[in-house]
Amino acid sequence: MPRQLGELEDAVMTRVWQWNRAVTVREVLEDLQQERSIAYTTVMTVLDNLHQKGWVRREVEGRAYRYTAVSTRAAYSAALMNEAWAQSDNPAAALVAFFGMMSPEQREALNDAIRIVQRDNPDPPPAGAEGGEETEGPGR
Repeated sequence: MPRQLGELEDAVMTRVWQWNRAVTVREVLEDLQQERSIAYTTVMTVLDNLHQKGWVRREVEGRAYRYTAVSTRAAYSAALMNEAWAQSDNPAAALVAFFGMMSPEQREALNDAIRIVQRDNPDPPPAGAEGGEETEGPGR
């Protein structure tokens, strides 16, 4: 499970995710400099760390690297939510509390997501079934 990105890692990954293309350190640097004072080597180190952690892949282009996201922000967010939920000793209560914190717009998005999952997976396996195999009862 992924650990939450640090503040600067998140700022860098936000650009990689939003731009949805291979990016250079210089491009990320120039965009970040609109918000904060930051050095080229800092951005280079962050992107290298993100590469080592498996968040981005990189390809050499001339004397520099181009970085692309390995997965989407949605997948990252989903993994964080799943990890937080898995840590609960009472997952149902955690979900109820989480849903209670949602705005009406977020609850509508949740309802939309449930409809999509139900549409794409209309026949989930019965509870307790493993791999869809039938088990034989006693005496068979």
